[in-house]
Amino acid sequence: MSISFFALALFLLLGLDFEQGSPSPASAASEGVEITYGTVLKLMHERTKFRLHSHEVPYGSGSGQQSVTGFPNVDDSNSYWIVKPIPGSSAKQGDKIKSGTIIRLQHMRTRKWLHSHLHASPISGNLEVSCFGGDNESDTGDYWRLEIEGSGKTWKQDQRIRLQHVDTGGYLHSHDKKYSRIAGGQQEVCGVREKRPDNVWLAAEGVYLPVTESK
Repeated sequence: MSISFFALALFLLLGLDFEQGSPSPASAASEGVEITYGTVLKLMHERTKFRLHSHEVPYGSGSGQQSVTGFPNVDDSNSYWIVKPIPGSSAKQGDKIKSGTIIRLQHMRTRKWLHSHLHASPISGNLEVSCFGGDNESDTGDYWRLEIEGSGKTWKQDQRIRLQHVDTGGYLHSHDKKYSRIAGGQQEVCGVREKRPDNVWLAAEGVYLPVTESK
């Protein structure tokens, strides 16, 4: 594992409030590892192997919000996302996440939320996916419904998933159409309303918080 990955693990150990246990660093899919609230992870697009990514570069069209792309390299800190519940939920750090649950993903570096709306995406004209808001600013445009493929009931690292945007009905999607200028070599991430083989994602590298056992 790289130095930057150990730095991430140390940051989480110092900055998160644990009731018990320690986080489990992971660099590849591990069978049976639960994904809980508070986990920091990278999402890998199954078909292209690119990671869900954001950075402080706005779209030049559409909403003009912070852009979201697919990134080819594994070792990039701008591809980490924190799994969070929606406001008003009784869920807490360390809780398991069931299929069908509405979640939010917060970009670790910029603190903005994975977001979507009806603006057209720059390359394909599908639903734009952006990053928006902040720690104290979030709305229903940040809500994504977790759909686990197969028979699994709670989200685990080796499971194939889809994320469906609540407001628009669009599935988080990517394809091999790439940007040529500011985000050269990175591919478009957008929303599509059809359930397709290329809107499947897998949890990849990350620091996975242990399950908090009920007392």
